[in-house]
Amino acid sequence: MIVAGQRLPILVATRPVDFRCGHQALALIVQNTLRLDPHSGVMVIFRSKRGDRLKILVWDGTGMVLVYKVLEQGKFAWPKVQDGVMRLSRAQCEALEAARFEASVERAARQHEQAVVAEKEAFIAELKELVVTLEGQIQQYRRAKFGPKSEKLDPAQLDLALEDLETAIAETEARIAAVEEKIAASTLDPEKKARRKPRKARALPEGLPHVERVVEPDSIACPCGCGDMVRIGEDRSKRLDCIPARYQVIVTVRPRYACPKGRAGVVQAKAPAHLLEGSWPTEALLAQIAVAKHSEHMPLNRQSLVMARHGVPIDRSVLADWMGRTGALIAPVVERMTVLLKTGGTRLYVDETTAPVLDPGRGKTKTGYLWAVLRDDRGWGGPAPPGVVFHYRPGRAGENADEILDGFDGTIQVDAYGGYTHLAKPDRKGGKPLALAFCWSHGRRKLIAARPKAGSPIVDEALARIAALYRIEAAIRGKDAGLRRTIRQEQSRPLVDKFFAWLAAQADRTSRKSDLGKALHYMLRRQDGFRLFLDDGHVDMDSNLVENAIRSPAMNRRNALFAGHDEGGRNWARFASLIGTCKLNDVEPYAYLRDLFTSIATGHLDKDIDALMPWAYAAATKTSQ
Repeated sequence: MIVAGQRLPILVATRPVDFRCGHQALALIVQNTLRLDPHSGVMVIFRSKRGDRLKILVWDGTGMVLVYKVLEQGKFAWPKVQDGVMRLSRAQCEALEAARFEASVERAARQHEQAVVAEKEAFIAELKELVVTLEGQIQQYRRAKFGPKSEKLDPAQLDLALEDLETAIAETEARIAAVEEKIAASTLDPEKKARRKPRKARALPEGLPHVERVVEPDSIACPCGCGDMVRIGEDRSKRLDCIPARYQVIVTVRPRYACPKGRAGVVQAKAPAHLLEGSWPTEALLAQIAVAKHSEHMPLNRQSLVMARHGVPIDRSVLADWMGRTGALIAPVVERMTVLLKTGGTRLYVDETTAPVLDPGRGKTKTGYLWAVLRDDRGWGGPAPPGVVFHYRPGRAGENADEILDGFDGTIQVDAYGGYTHLAKPDRKGGKPLALAFCWSHGRRKLIAARPKAGSPIVDEALARIAALYRIEAAIRGKDAGLRRTIRQEQSRPLVDKFFAWLAAQADRTSRKSDLGKALHYMLRRQDGFRLFLDDGHVDMDSNLVENAIRSPAMNRRNALFAGHDEGGRNWARFASLIGTCKLNDVEPYAYLRDLFTSIATGHLDKDIDALMPWAYAAATKTSQ
C-alpha cells in the first residue's frame, strides 16, 4: 500500500503513450522500452498525446497501482530531453505527489461506490426472489380460505408458513437497514447522508427481574489535567435475556431426636406430603410437564429429549406414568367444575372436535371426540366467572350430548349439528327441553364456502347484511342483558326479518343442488335458532368463544397425533379443562397447577374443593397482591 509522504523514486516518460493501455501494457513499456524493472518500486509517469492527462504506474509491494489524472491548469510543460526519461525537480515531485494522492482518494471512493451499487443490485435480485416466495405463500392462504376442501391446508401448516413469512419480513427489514447504512456511509456530503429511522422498541413486561450492568469508560481522567470527570447523566438500554431450564435434586433431611438418658421416645418431623408418593417429581415439575404438553403442545417424547439434553435422561414412558397418575388425582376438581358450570347459569356454549385414539385390538386409530362445554357471561356483564370443561367420548352420537348436559336447563349455543336437535324435544332426558341458539359465524362460513371462484353477488350481499348485525353486537357487548334485548328488538330484528325474506327470495332462484343453494337453505331451515338471540340478551350471535377454546386441544391433537387409549383421552380432557379455564380467567397455568398439586397433596381436596377452582385461584392471587 502507498502511504502519503512515502519517499519513492519517480521517473517521467516524455514520449506520449496510447491512453487506452492498461497497467499490464504500461508495465511492458517500462520493461521493454525504458529497460526498467516495473516491480522495483519506481513510480513512472506517462502523458497522453495531447499532454492534458497523466497516468502514474507504481508497484506497491502487493500489486500494480495505476492512477489516472486529468490536468486542470493547462498542458504540462515537459522537459526536452532525448533519452525519454529524466528526474523531476522537488516542486514537480510535490505537485505530482499531491495529484497522485488526490487520485487515489477518488479511486477508493469510486471503488467503494461501485461495491455498494453491486451489493444493492444483488439485494434487489434477492428481494425479487422473496416477492415470488411471498406471492406463493399468499396463494396458499387463498387456497386455504377459499379453495376446495381437498386443497385446504392444515392449520398447523398455515402456522408454520406464517412463521416463515414473519421471519422473511424481519430479515428483509434488517438487510434494508444495513444497505441504507452503507449508502449513507458512501455519501461524501454529510448533509446528504440519510438519517436512519429508529426501530420502534416494544415494551418489555414490567414484572420481570431487572439486572443492571454498568459499563464505565476506560478512563475518566480529564484531558485538561483538572482531575477526574464528574458524572452528569446516563443512557439506558434494555435487552431480553433467557436463563435455560435448570434441574436440581431437592434432598429432604428429617433429623431424629431422642432423650440422651433414654427416658422418652424419638421425635422426628413428618415427611412432607407428595402428590405422587414414591416417585421423584416435585409438584412444580409435574406442573411444568403438564403445561408443556397441554398448553405449549409439546408431546412427552419431545420433552424427554429436552430433559436428556439438560442431563436428566427420563424415558417417555415414565413421564406418561406421571401424567396418568396426576390426571386421576385431579379428576374430582374437574368433576366439581363441571357441576358448577351447569348449575351456575342458564346459557352454555357447546362444541366438539375429533380426538384420534389408538385402538389396540386393531393396531389402528379410531376417532374419539372432545366435547367442550363453556360458560362465559362477560358478554352481558354476568357475575359468574368463565370456565370450560372438556369431555372425552368415543363417539359423536346424540346420547353423548344427553349425558354431558344432564342436569342443565336453559339455552345452549351450538353450530346446528344434528346431534343437538333432540335436546330441544319435550321428551329430553336429564331435564327440560333446551333452547338451541345457532351460530351466525357458522352460517356465514357456509355462505363463504359456497361462493364460486368467479364471485357471487348473492354471497356478497348476504355477508354485508350479516356484518351490519355484528356492528350492532359490537356496540352492546358487555352491556346489561335487558339493554341488549331492547336494542336488538329495535335495531337488529328489522334487519334479521329483511335478511331472511331476502334469503328466501334468493333461494327460490337458486338450484337446491348447488353449493350456494344448500348454504341458503341451511340458514332458512334453521332460522328459529338463528333468531333466538333477538329475544334473549344473555345469548350471543355466535359460538366463537367455545370454538376458540377448543383450538388448544386441537393443536395438541395435531402434535401428539393420538391418545393411547380411551382413558388417555379422558386424561387429556381433564388437563385441557383446567388449563383452558385458567386462560379464560387470565391465570398463569403453571402457577395454578403447581399450587393445585400441592393443595391436593396436603389434603385440601377434602376441605374446600371450590377454593381449588381456577377462578377462585385468580381471586385469591389478586387479593394477595
